Amino acid sequence: MNSTAANDTEQQSWSSRLMRQLRNGLGPLCAALVIICVALSFASPEFLTTSTLTNIMVQVSVVGIAAVGGTFVIITSGIDLSVGSLVALTGMVAATLMAGSTQGNVGLGIAGLAVAIAVGAGVGALNGIAIAWLRLVPFIVTLAMMAMARGLTLAISDGRTKFDFPNAFTVFGAKSIAGLPMPMLVMLIVFLIGHVLLRKTTFGHQVFAVGGNREAARLAGIPVQRVMFLTYVLAGATAAIAGIVLAGRLNSALPSAANGLELQVIAGIVIGGTSLAGGRGSIIGTFIGVVLIGVINVGLSLLGVNPFWTQFIQGGVIFAAVMLDVLSQRRKL
Repeated sequence: MNSTAANDTEQQSWSSRLMRQLRNGLGPLCAALVIICVALSFASPEFLTTSTLTNIMVQVSVVGIAAVGGTFVIITSGIDLSVGSLVALTGMVAATLMAGSTQGNVGLGIAGLAVAIAVGAGVGALNGIAIAWLRLVPFIVTLAMMAMARGLTLAISDGRTKFDFPNAFTVFGAKSIAGLPMPMLVMLIVFLIGHVLLRKTTFGHQVFAVGGNREAARLAGIPVQRVMFLTYVLAGATAAIAGIVLAGRLNSALPSAANGLELQVIAGIVIGGTSLAGGRGSIIGTFIGVVLIGVINVGLSLLGVNPFWTQFIQGGVIFAAVMLDVLSQRRKL
């Protein structure tokens, strides 16, 4: 009897949390996504098909993977502008290490992927040290790192594209399992891990505390600097995974890859309800925000809209999301 009561209480608690999240922003976001999908399905019969929806998920996979780490950073009221350059750098590092390997050399393939992720986490660690312990402004630090990572990518590649990689490299970007593309599966796994880490662990609760009130978190005994440092390490690692997936999808590593990706990442995070002021956000919201951007991009393409307008529309959506966030913050004061 006690066990049944405990299960009922837990189910009610889960339901109440879900309803609270829907009321706090996920509900309108989901409604907007559904309305846009329905409108596009009427405007273009090709939109609401399995191939188009799968293509949307594949297209947003790189942005989505990178946005998971970026969500942690922004919840702490930080920012990471180096994500696009880091995606290019890590993809190029992995490609360079594996370019001469054979298809059967699994060990070299794993080593190349591991080194790429280590490079991403290492660059994130440099960002974290400069921001958490040296107390430098996140915008300036990550802006400088953006230029440095892009320059290092060009130096490693000598400005040339690398291509024709072994299966061990392209498996995460170009293969499928049970008909499901690997980029989509990798993205969903990263989102699941990110959600559990943010909502179900002590570290996730500390991230919210640091973003909500840094001084109060410090007085409560939370290691504020370490938490901030780890969020940037996580952002670097997820950017590296995104870089590997992108290079695998294209079967090539371009020095100019992921140029402007940071705009799409920040857009997905902010549209998903994460506050730039810190202390509020969710991985589920980021997922919906990233998918919404993908739906808009693919929908505009199907409607024959000039692609030059896509970035303009993305900027407008970010502006609207930030404005709504600021107005929401002011109403709480």
